[in-house]
Amino acid sequence: MFATSLGDDGAELRPLEPWRAEEFLAHMDRGREFVGQHVALGDIVTDLESARRFLQTYADKAAADAGRIYGIWTDGKLVGGVLFRTMDVAQGTAEVGCWLEPSAVGRGLVTRAARVIIDWAVEERGVHRVEWHVSAANEASIAVARRLGMTKDGVLRESFLYRGKRQDIEVWSVLAPEWRTGGRRGAL
Repeated sequence: MFATSLGDDGAELRPLEPWRAEEFLAHMDRGREFVGQHVALGDIVTDLESARRFLQTYADKAAADAGRIYGIWTDGKLVGGVLFRTMDVAQGTAEVGCWLEPSAVGRGLVTRAARVIIDWAVEERGVHRVEWHVSAANEASIAVARRLGMTKDGVLRESFLYRGKRQDIEVWSVLAPEWRTGGRRGAL
C-alpha cells in the first residue's frame, strides 16, 4: 500500500480510493459540522452511496489525469485530506483543496500534506501554477496558503453561494519557480 510519511508524529498521506468509502463516511460523520463551516464536502457526503460516488469521481479524475484525492491518517485513523480539485497538465494548472476534522486541527497536517502534493505536481507533472480557492471567512485555510508561500491574487466578491449565503472567495497561488525557491520550505 502506498503511504507517504508527513513527519515524525506518524501522520501519513495515502490515496483516498472508493474502497475506503465506509471509513470516509465515518470520518465525515465525525467532522461534518466543522468541515461544513466552509467546505461543501459535509453536505455532499451524507451516506455510504454518496461517499462511494464522491471517491469514485476522484478515481475517475485520477484516471483522466484531471484531479486526485488523498487522505491524511494519524494513528491509523482518517482525519482529513487534500486534493487536486482540478488539474490541467496541458495548461500547467491545478487547484488544491483541503479539509480536516476537529480532532486533527493545529498540528500542521494540511500544510505538510499540501506540500507533498504540490511538490509532486510541480516536479513530477510539470504544473506551473497551483491555486488555492478559499472563503474569505476561512482564516485557518488562508493561513495554510500563506505557510505554503502562496500569493493572494485577489478576491472574487460574492462569487460562491453556500448554504444560502454569498461568499467572497480569495484566490491564492504559487508558481513553479516560486515553489522551488521558497514555497516548499515556507514557515510551519
